[in-house]
Amino acid sequence: MDDFEALANAVALEGRTVLDVGCGDGAFVRALRGAGADALGVDIDVTRAREIDPEGRYLTGGAQDLPLDDRSVDVATLMRSLHHVPDPHSAFPELRRVVRDLVYIAEPLPVGAFFELLRPVDDETAVRAEAQRAIQASGFEPVQTIEYDVVLHLDRLEQLRDRVLAADPTRAERYAQEEENLRERFTPGAYPIPMRVDILRPR
Repeated sequence: MDDFEALANAVALEGRTVLDVGCGDGAFVRALRGAGADALGVDIDVTRAREIDPEGRYLTGGAQDLPLDDRSVDVATLMRSLHHVPDPHSAFPELRRVVRDLVYIAEPLPVGAFFELLRPVDDETAVRAEAQRAIQASGFEPVQTIEYDVVLHLDRLEQLRDRVLAADPTRAERYAQEEENLRERFTPGAYPIPMRVDILRPR
């Protein structure tokens, strides 16, 4: 199962206003629009999203300060983005303010072969755990929890490097320092990434 399939199976999208928080290059916004949603994205830098998708709706802002009116979206999605918020707890007052119906949070868990392979370059154990604590303390009503694996197929170490640096170019120096270590530990094959989804409703 991939991330969008998990969302589409769980939440009605067509005809609804859906906000993707931490939209990156806008890939998820484009997928939402393709599924019939009135989609928009927010991120601290939406330059790349606007270049790729000039017809899309992209706003500059952070999860803790959403540039949107009160109760202006039906659904908000946070796809692997909550653990990147400096204080993930600060996202929930804003989500409560702008969301009418559901918040859909998909977070990678700090377990599994891919996580262990990448840990020397970027150990996200603490930030992922804090994101889970923020979800539990959010004050939102839990609606559903979904767990699934996204399977990443890596035939060459270079594919790992490309993925790591595309997600965060600032990792380049650290990656170079650890490359020989990674090469010794790398085995071509399938790397499952365990995911947890929490679907929440503002109380």
